[in-house]
Amino acid sequence: MITILVTGANGQLGQCLQELSLIHPAIKFIFVSSKELDITNKKSVDALFSNIAFDYCVNCAAYTAVDKAEAEKNRAREVNVLGVQYLAEACLGNNVKLIHISTDFVFDGGSNIPYKEGDETNPLSVYGKTKLDGEKAIQNTLEEFFILRTSWLYSEYANNFMKTMLRLGSERDELGIISDQIGSPTYAKDLARAVIEIIKSDTNKYGVYHYSNEGVASWYDFAKAIFDLSNTKITVSAIATTSYPTPATRPHFSVLDKTKLKSNLGIEIPYWRDSLKEVISK
Repeated sequence: MITILVTGANGQLGQCLQELSLIHPAIKFIFVSSKELDITNKKSVDALFSNIAFDYCVNCAAYTAVDKAEAEKNRAREVNVLGVQYLAEACLGNNVKLIHISTDFVFDGGSNIPYKEGDETNPLSVYGKTKLDGEKAIQNTLEEFFILRTSWLYSEYANNFMKTMLRLGSERDELGIISDQIGSPTYAKDLARAVIEIIKSDTNKYGVYHYSNEGVASWYDFAKAIFDLSNTKITVSAIATTSYPTPATRPHFSVLDKTKLKSNLGIEIPYWRDSLKEVISK
């Protein structure tokens, strides 16, 4: 039986993995939340890895409050860099393969074609910079790792854009949504399925990969789809990023090229609107 440690168990991806673990009895999942394992505490990390023989560690733990990170730089760095470094070192010392979740925010959005894994990174925010530094910590420590960059993650769990839109749609008659930021909405359960596929395949094609749902959308398109599929009656207006200033700068274009993942790992990726329909129809 394969034994998997999943950190950040109460986040979107962690909860999706918990749900999927019920249909994978041949895999022993051990889920730990930030309360049960503070990855920024090296002693706690080392103790856990010493006590249990893991085959994989799936790191879903992250500081993801993009705007708040601009003011809490040290905390974002502790979780997204130092904590990742401790996990990587523990994986190295205990022969554990690491699957780490990263982000489209490592890019500056200046491209107009989907980003490949080897394209130049240039994060615009503290969040993006710390996530990129976390990637580098892994690459400098391990050979057996998978870094999965994803984008615009949503699900029925935790806080995310879809849930915010459904809430606002029930409270308001009209909304203005940004239409000049382009990306790919990604259902966290699709990403969780991909993680499990990688584990079950026992592949040694390690490295950095991109995973997001197929297709592209603006936040305006995403919101419109959420309201259409949920039969929410609301007037939605397209607005520019400049009309909605935030502490952290977002990339205007962050579509990810998934060719490497599909060719190396043979993973099929659903179209974003099909996955959104799956969630909303629950």
